[in-house]
Amino acid sequence: MAIEVIDSVLTVSLDSICTLALAAVVLMIGSAIRQRVGFLTRFCIPAPVVGGTLFVVINLCLTLSNTVKFDLDTSLQDAFMLAFFTTVGLGASLKVLITGGKLFIIYWLVNVAITVMQTGIGVGVGDLVGLDAAYGLVSGPIALVGGHGGATAYGETFQEMGYEGAQLVGLTAATFGLVVANLTGGPLGRRLIEKYNLKPKENDDFQVDMSGYEQQEVIEMNYGNVMKNLTALFLCMACGSVLVSYLGGLIGMSIPAYVGSMFFAVIIRNLNDKFHFYKFSLDFNDNVSDVALGIYLSMAMVGMNLLDLANLAGPLLIVLCVQCVVLFILTYFVIFRILGKNYDAAVMCAGLIGHDIGSTPTAMANMTTIQGRYGESKKAMIIVPIIGAFLIDVFYQPFVIWFIANYVPNLAA
Repeated sequence: MAIEVIDSVLTVSLDSICTLALAAVVLMIGSAIRQRVGFLTRFCIPAPVVGGTLFVVINLCLTLSNTVKFDLDTSLQDAFMLAFFTTVGLGASLKVLITGGKLFIIYWLVNVAITVMQTGIGVGVGDLVGLDAAYGLVSGPIALVGGHGGATAYGETFQEMGYEGAQLVGLTAATFGLVVANLTGGPLGRRLIEKYNLKPKENDDFQVDMSGYEQQEVIEMNYGNVMKNLTALFLCMACGSVLVSYLGGLIGMSIPAYVGSMFFAVIIRNLNDKFHFYKFSLDFNDNVSDVALGIYLSMAMVGMNLLDLANLAGPLLIVLCVQCVVLFILTYFVIFRILGKNYDAAVMCAGLIGHDIGSTPTAMANMTTIQGRYGESKKAMIIVPIIGAFLIDVFYQPFVIWFIANYVPNLAA
């Protein structure tokens, strides 16, 4: 850490450890603010985004006034990014998809189609309003389906390709989507229920094998079990990174390292479910996931520069509004009927709005609110979070990588 005056500006240079400490403090401040401001919790705005936005605004004011400048080393950010997405892969049990039945498959395919649609809207509408393909894509499925994590990771890749401010564009789009998803998901579900006078089924025998998502035994997290779970995590991170580097060389583009780590983790998790190499702890995995995501997003936020968004704000807002309006109309008039035009379908539509432009917690909040008034939907509460949190990535990640490799460099040339 160094503090010195350069060109009459107080410059604070933080090394990687000090930057990590700053990110942790910003995360804690964001968490404290989030707990005290009701609408932040209600809209599921992540604590790192709250604290990070506060730091970014203060940093912008200091920069514009030429009083203080921060020089940050965010090299440790990639490690936390890999850790988070690897825990996502380790939390995914593919046998749920196999045992979930017809509705499970239909809902997954609907989300596949939405990913393709969001890509087309992001790039197509973006082109009409003067937004490069990379920015259109990062404001489409990368931010809306992938959330803040995907926006930050792919944003970094786009910045390496020369698209300045791509991370900030993605984070802005993800936050915009969270707010809209909270405002529209619940009302859409309620409107469908009341318009068609829908009622929940009293005897719903819908069954899905949830053994991959529920801890079957209490695992004592002693030194041995902690090390085994951490070793599996680190091996997935390392092997996935090597795999992505190799594949990136074959196709001639930089693939975010977390993609390989996440999919390698899915393989390890499902092999472990069958052969029991070690005692996998879902609770431990979730805790590591929360910590890694918090630090990762916080570190990404403190490195943002709002000036990078100045020239993109207008076109970005147009693209995001089109994305949300089209999905809302499509869900209300088409997807509701595809899912069965019944009570379960209405609740699932509220959840779909939640995670396809917001996040899985937003989807759960939308559905929980509806169920509190109208009754339970077991199908919605099982299918929506599993697809939204994990299984949509089975299509979303390869599709986005394919699209970037084949279209983004050409369109941006």
